Amino acid sequence: PLALGAGSAPAHPPKCLSAPRNRPEGKVLETVGVFEAPKQHGKYETGQLFLHSVFGYRGIVLFPWQARLYDRDVASPVTEKSENASGHGSKEVKGKTHTYYQVLIDARDCPHISQRSQTEAVTFLANHDDSRALYAIPGLDYVSHEDILPYSSTDQVPIQHELFERFLMYDQTKVPPFVARDTLCAWQEKNHPWLELSDVHRETTENIRVTVIPFYMGMREAQNSHVYWWRYCIRLENLDSEVVQLRERHWRIFSLSGTLETVRGRGVVGREPVLSKEQPAFQYSSHVSLQASSGHMWGTFRFERPDGSHFDVRIPPFSLESNKDEKTPPSGLHW
Repeated sequence: PLALGAGSAPAHPPKCLSAPRNRPEGKVLETVGVFEAPKQHGKYETGQLFLHSVFGYRGIVLFPWQARLYDRDVASPVTEKSENASGHGSKEVKGKTHTYYQVLIDARDCPHISQRSQTEAVTFLANHDDSRALYAIPGLDYVSHEDILPYSSTDQVPIQHELFERFLMYDQTKVPPFVARDTLCAWQEKNHPWLELSDVHRETTENIRVTVIPFYMGMREAQNSHVYWWRYCIRLENLDSEVVQLRERHWRIFSLSGTLETVRGRGVVGREPVLSKEQPAFQYSSHVSLQASSGHMWGTFRFERPDGSHFDVRIPPFSLESNKDEKTPPSGLHW
């Protein structure tokens, strides 16, 4: 049996899925569901229960997104382009359609994954009259199709999350037996511009794969000028067995207004994560604002090997685009 929260899922999962249950004398495993065969074709439906193949948490699919994946490791066989306006040489990369999902994370598993993946990564711009610039929806995540290890459960409330029963209801006649409530459909429609992921960028350097997903968050007026905000989610994965540690980040941010900003700093989000064979991945989100409606970013992460040597890992260039047809600010959980 698999004890959830104890690490990543096994390559060949068992048929029964188990989770630790706290008892006075210690933790006891209890069965929470049965694994299903992962889908090789097609997409998972709203209400599909799953175990995250990298971070090991239990979750449930809210709805799918169709994204364009730009993988620089499988770039088109063309000659290198000359340096573009940002001064960054780039390869011709064609995107391919890839399915991602908006999901809820089981609150019981959040403490086990918080050191490897932020559980409050999906943020919104607050309303103008709110003193906070940003607010987060806890336990909301984006996962790719291959992240999902599907399972089924006889439990009518298999996921503990404050939005579970607000967004989904049990219907034993359906497969999976959890269907979207009107509130989920309304929330998705209302927040579509701020939730949607359209482009995913990926590049591997020395067996460290960097995946970047940018999200437009909206525009705010400040001191008679427009400020445009984006969130970007980054996953770092160590595809090798050698232990490495992220030490520095180096960003270059180009704005359509013509400015080029350089940002250097220790680690990311206050951490210097170690990527090992046991815990190969780290995921975080951050934010950027520009006084222009578009721009792009690229850069490097500096990693350290056990012998003290360093190497730089490329962050694939990605564009920051705004939604021209925005009419209302994101509403988040305001119904």
